[in-house]
Amino acid sequence: MTDAYLDSPPLTDEQRAVVEQPWDARVLVTAGAGAGKTHTLVRRLDALCGHEDPDEALEATEILVLTFSRAAARELRERIARHGEHARRVRAQTFDAWAYGVLVQAYPDGEWADASFDERIRAAAEAVEKGALEAGDSVPPSHVVIDEVQDLLGDRRELVEALLDRYQDSCGFTVVGDAAQSVYGFQIEDAEERNAETGRFFDWLRASFPDDLVELRLTENFRAVTPEARIALTHGPRLQTIRDADEAGELYEELRDLLLDPVNAHGDLTDEYTLQGLRDLDDTCAVLTRDNRQALVVSRLLHENGVEHRLRRPLEERPVPAWVAELLRRTEATGLTEERFRSLLAEIPLRHEPNPAALWTVLRRATRSPGRTALDLDRLRRLVADGRFPDEAADPETARIVVSTVHRAKGLEFDRVIVLAPPSVAELRKQHPDELDLPAEARALYVAMTRARHDLYHMNPPELPLFRRAGGRRGGRQYIGGWRSYDRYGIVAEAWDVCRDDPPGHRDDAAAAQTYLTEKVAPGHEVVLRRLHDLPMGEFQSPPYVLIHDGREIGEVSERFRQGLFQVQKVNRGWDPWWPDEIHGLRIDTLETVAGSAAAGANAGLGDRGVWVVPRLTGYGMFRRAHDDEEQSA
Repeated sequence: MTDAYLDSPPLTDEQRAVVEQPWDARVLVTAGAGAGKTHTLVRRLDALCGHEDPDEALEATEILVLTFSRAAARELRERIARHGEHARRVRAQTFDAWAYGVLVQAYPDGEWADASFDERIRAAAEAVEKGALEAGDSVPPSHVVIDEVQDLLGDRRELVEALLDRYQDSCGFTVVGDAAQSVYGFQIEDAEERNAETGRFFDWLRASFPDDLVELRLTENFRAVTPEARIALTHGPRLQTIRDADEAGELYEELRDLLLDPVNAHGDLTDEYTLQGLRDLDDTCAVLTRDNRQALVVSRLLHENGVEHRLRRPLEERPVPAWVAELLRRTEATGLTEERFRSLLAEIPLRHEPNPAALWTVLRRATRSPGRTALDLDRLRRLVADGRFPDEAADPETARIVVSTVHRAKGLEFDRVIVLAPPSVAELRKQHPDELDLPAEARALYVAMTRARHDLYHMNPPELPLFRRAGGRRGGRQYIGGWRSYDRYGIVAEAWDVCRDDPPGHRDDAAAAQTYLTEKVAPGHEVVLRRLHDLPMGEFQSPPYVLIHDGREIGEVSERFRQGLFQVQKVNRGWDPWWPDEIHGLRIDTLETVAGSAAAGANAGLGDRGVWVVPRLTGYGMFRRAHDDEEQSA
């Protein structure tokens, strides 16, 4: 194997040691932030598929690649397409997508689309243990590749352990992780259980494969190219083993002092000089926040000041691109040739330049279309309806500026990173007197400070409204409240707040509404929710609200939203809820394809495929009564 490999960087000795392991090796790679993990994995996959000895080479279908997020899977696929020679057909999947595929294959009659993420993961682990990968046309993997294994916690850890344990005699693996970047422990509520999960998968590997586990390290950093971007890197080794709260607190303060150096100050989001710099920015930039509340407020401030950006959604949310509905509705054929697919795609208004060849390949593979020349559109529609649309065909995130929690930005890199100034340990203890995980706080701060290629800055956090949850429940709807228990000022949007049962404009002209959505509505645009009438839609629901964009109706809220608004406004049993006339400040996250009933589509004049485009909301909206506007105008 030569160092000059297409246009990719040459391998270091550390990377080469990983790449050249045989296919049946059990390899654990510890790799720090920016250590070239993705580059190494691409070359590893290419080596597995293109071994000079045909008996040692694997087929792409024999390799299982699992990632935690769509962004990570997309990056890996794009790198393979650019730099791979033999591994171009290797498919990277998220845990959820792969688990869903296992369940559909093993139990085709199950209602897996309606199951939660955790339910699917647990069911897939049980299926693997029972031999689901050996039944029918399934073939167990010969090699498993997983990145970010420090975040294998709870159900996902058990799924991977079940997989590697069942096929330990016939399957090699390459798993990559960095305990210093383990930041998802908050998903486990019990503090003792959370602490026990930290590093547990590493311990399981060493105990399960004591004689043949190959442990390798990648120590060189390739991401940070300036001294400013490298200031946190030396703390990584200490974070890999830290468990003690006092030691973690000291390390957290050291990282915080480095970040808050006055040289790295970037001003406030109320400063016009700072805002103009963001508007004129050509490089990629991330504004990283400690939690979702901060992210929502930062995003709102940027929108109000004309700074284009994208608020990064939760990793498990996977909207189907709007062009899929347009594609399906523009033809009555049951199958498409590649030429016809390309011509239809070219007619659809898009905000990015697609790769028709890559989309064609992905969709044909996902639909398992018969023959070699057609895409089965009925199967494509079923992928949408069942929640199995392939991640590879999702729209890319092209925004230059991203607002994200630290956790959602892990694994990503940006030219410039602005971190909201973190609180001191003393402040954290005041804010979280009962549940404070200082090792996790230190690791999260380290992750935030190691996302930058060039510039690392800090910024004072904006003042936050009072975010609360209805009923005090962990899963209750978030709203904007006040110091009085009955204060209700606004509501936080969720992914399924727009009705999917009927197309937008179904009472008037649904076809015109679809055209308006695809041509006039874009991410970041503001919408107003306007109450249609005073009559609640059910015993535990609010009245209906419609979405208004520049004076035009583009959708209606879902039952889920109406129930959430009821939950927020019903302060107690004896309290009569009031319904705002309008809700202002919500934004368009994206336009997505949804599958409803064929009858609903046909009745609305959209054909009989039962697919259409709806907007997805993001942000938080503030309540208004009609007399509020009257008082302001007076």
